[in-house]
Amino acid sequence: MFQHNQASDDNPNSLRVSIDTKAKVKIGNLSRGGKARTLEAKQADDHDTEWQNVLVPFGILNTQTDQLSIYLGQSAETSDFIVDCLAAWWSDNQPHYSHLDELVIDLDGGSATRSNRTQFIKRMVELSQTIGLTIRLIYYPPYHSKYNPIERCWAALENYWNGAILDSVEVALHWASNMSWKGVAPIVHRVETTYAKGIKVLGAALEQYQPFWQRSETLPKWDITIVPA
Repeated sequence: MFQHNQASDDNPNSLRVSIDTKAKVKIGNLSRGGKARTLEAKQADDHDTEWQNVLVPFGILNTQTDQLSIYLGQSAETSDFIVDCLAAWWSDNQPHYSHLDELVIDLDGGSATRSNRTQFIKRMVELSQTIGLTIRLIYYPPYHSKYNPIERCWAALENYWNGAILDSVEVALHWASNMSWKGVAPIVHRVETTYAKGIKVLGAALEQYQPFWQRSETLPKWDITIVPA
């Protein structure tokens, strides 16, 4: 795993990013622990049974520049949500990386991104074909996701907005936008699309994607190469 990451970092035609979905964030007048940065203590509800919204934070960390992009979804954590965010990120960043032929993604095997999730297979193959890049998925095995670089970004965000009352989506966007990672402010996006859960690709429909989804012989669950053609 680490040698594959290093190979990408050493290759001028390859870019490595780290992705992950943070735990959902309840939006409301809720106490979240931590200490507020105000002279007067903030008044929050003494229970967390009522909230107005739930955010699904998904992050993409460019390991080359330390630029963090955060996508705050308001629906469900699904394969479609994650790949749509990746596609939007690439659309924003592609002008800077027209020379690339490979995108390496560090990730863990969450329910929406595991290597046997059929909708994830379909959408990632389609993404590879759309952007014309080989995509390599480097999975961190169970109990090792703490080594995924973006995990430290989530810790920084949690530490930054602890004590804040996130009583609206706008307030959460503001706090996320004003944190920093290695001196760089994140780029924060609000995602309003509603995503359906439980979408599967079955039978012959899945077979057309399998030739492009190439598993490593030694680590077939944790090392996937997606070829565009």
